Amino acid sequence: MTRGLDDLIFLVVEDSPTMRQLISFSLKRFPNARVLESSNGLDALKKLSQSKVDVILTDINMPLMDGLKLVSAVRQGNETKEIPIIIITTEGADEDRERGMALGANAYISKPIRSSQLLRTITELLGA
Repeated sequence: MTRGLDDLIFLVVEDSPTMRQLISFSLKRFPNARVLESSNGLDALKKLSQSKVDVILTDINMPLMDGLKLVSAVRQGNETKEIPIIIITTEGADEDRERGMALGANAYISKPIRSSQLLRTITELLGA
């Protein structure tokens, strides 16, 4: 499914422009990485219908469609159900983590994120 760690396409779904920029900057450490950005789940689904994505990184609390609804929608789509999803959020409560993982997220990282932790999680998810 994935192409190793070169030429990856990431979708960062986050309503905070500053946090989106921070995550996107960290992802650029992967060779030839492309980063698509969305500010909510609805826009993310639109981008997923237009582009092949290797990893989705999503916040939980966003307008229009939150990250948990996005995870659920991605898992229900034939074309998208296998894409690794990482939830990145300030919601550190155990029930939020459990709900996200139950819906099909592959990993959960609490903010503030550390680049090294994010890159390690992606590398592990892609089995590289």
